[in-house]
Amino acid sequence: MRELRIRVLAGVFVVAGVLSWAGARLWNSVGTLPSVPLAAPVVLAVIAVILLATALSIRARLKAQRERRPEAKGVDPLMAARAVVFGHASALVAALVAGMYGGTGVFLLESLDIPARRDQAIYAGLSVLAGIGVIAAALFLERVCKLPEDDENDGTGVAPTV
Repeated sequence: MRELRIRVLAGVFVVAGVLSWAGARLWNSVGTLPSVPLAAPVVLAVIAVILLATALSIRARLKAQRERRPEAKGVDPLMAARAVVFGHASALVAALVAGMYGGTGVFLLESLDIPARRDQAIYAGLSVLAGIGVIAAALFLERVCKLPEDDENDGTGVAPTV
């Protein structure tokens, strides 16, 4: 499985932000702008907490295994792989959603004097922060579940010959 790349996530964030900003401008010219739901930052924050809790749990179990504690529970490799896949998917979706709300938030900065738009800009900003939290938690989870490098293998899948 490939590692998450910050450049890819940043690219998704920027492209979604620019498209969202342009879409908000276009939509506003028609007359109304769709609102940023209050639930958006809450849902993203809950996903970040779940990812972080999963990473901390796996890290503690792996540490107990390394220290050979008698009560240590092993980490099922399939469960760890599923957690990493969940982290990857969450990070990509969070980059997309955070970019979308970021672009909308930038558009809303033009009209902070209107109370409803100011609230929407705050919700959009909180959504971006929560999206960054999801990405950070997913990267941490990936780091926790990463297998140690194999000294005998150079990454080609073929053992070196002597």
